Amino acid sequence: MRRHRVAVLALPDVVAFDLGTPSQIFGAARDAAGERCYDVVVCTPGGEPVRSSAGFGIVADHGLEVLRDVDSVVVAGVHDSAVTREGHVPGEVADALRAAAGRARIMSICTGAFVLAAAGLLDGRPATTHWVSAARFRELFPLVRLDPDVLFVDDGDVLTSAGVGAGIDLCLHVVRADLGSEVANRAARRSVVPPWRSGGQSQFVERPVPHAPDTSTADARAWALDHLDEPLDLRTLAQRARMSVRTFTRRFREETGTSPGRWITRQRVERARHLLETTDLPVDRVARLSGFGTGAALRQQMAATLGVPPSAYRHTFRAGTRTGDARLGRRP
Repeated sequence: MRRHRVAVLALPDVVAFDLGTPSQIFGAARDAAGERCYDVVVCTPGGEPVRSSAGFGIVADHGLEVLRDVDSVVVAGVHDSAVTREGHVPGEVADALRAAAGRARIMSICTGAFVLAAAGLLDGRPATTHWVSAARFRELFPLVRLDPDVLFVDDGDVLTSAGVGAGIDLCLHVVRADLGSEVANRAARRSVVPPWRSGGQSQFVERPVPHAPDTSTADARAWALDHLDEPLDLRTLAQRARMSVRTFTRRFREETGTSPGRWITRQRVERARHLLETTDLPVDRVARLSGFGTGAALRQQMAATLGVPPSAYRHTFRAGTRTGDARLGRRP
């Protein structure tokens, strides 16, 4: 079976950790026989060496032409470069990424989101980046629906992750979506990293994202993620953000691109998916832990959002390598 091909794009001032993450995680994804499930290559503009932010050079085997024949493209983060300062990328880079979009799955790690945004691939879409860079990102790319609180955003054919270590979370998420939890968990164990991290980026922030506490809903969202199994009404969330319900609702939509109710439902579905994939808990227990209360409510919500009931979802994502291999070439 043809392996899923992944190209990692390294630009000048590439973040070394971000560059190595896809090769490590996708390289660790093996089937039950120990065979690799992905081929990973690194490319640079013109195939020329680039300097990393760590002070050493990167020599790639490929130029941008390799992006024409891969299934996924990962843009590694860059540090203090023209794209993060001014929001511009070389024309050939933007053209290559736009040509790949729609045919290949496009991903970014950390400030790689600046590159995707500069190429016009994130306009009107939800995305994330490192919390330190969130304010600058908003200034440069106001059309992007930035959420600086989450570890990663999966918007189907375009995925973005938060800073540094969140690239691991994103790559494991992609392996899980392509091949199922068994392969993803095996890759995590091989890489000695947790297969899943709950919560968002806010748990790692040393200082608040540059917004006054009374002008952002990020703290309320972070709190909600830790209390999904409890009743979460608008008034409670607004009080956590020290806002009126009306102001909170407006700002929540501005920051996330959706309503509080829809956002909470989506997070609860994600919690339920994780529990179904990684535990043998009864469906009713999964429903309570994810905040849906009853198995019937969970079944109704999963059927509406994913098109399958909990039992079918669990069977698909815990059915082993054969089922996963059938999904390898399928993009979200």
